[in-house]
Amino acid sequence: MTYTLVGADGRSYESATPGTLGGYRRRRIYGRLDCPSALRAIARGEYVCHRVFFADEATARTAGYRPCAVCLPEKFRTWKRDG
Repeated sequence: MTYTLVGADGRSYESATPGTLGGYRRRRIYGRLDCPSALRAIARGEYVCHRVFFADEATARTAGYRPCAVCLPEKFRTWKRDG
């Protein structure tokens, strides 16, 4: 099985390993795969066509995504303070 991930350059690539983080392409947000906010949006039928996955946090940040305020509040606060 292969998985489609987004690399540091923002481009999709195929991987034998699934991503560890999910993201929302339209708002350029990344977070945990079990993020309550993302799961609610997916349950409403939103978000899915803009969903992306990352191998790790460093890749998501380099690709220009920011941490989710809901599931990664400490990382979000640091990003906001330093941003």
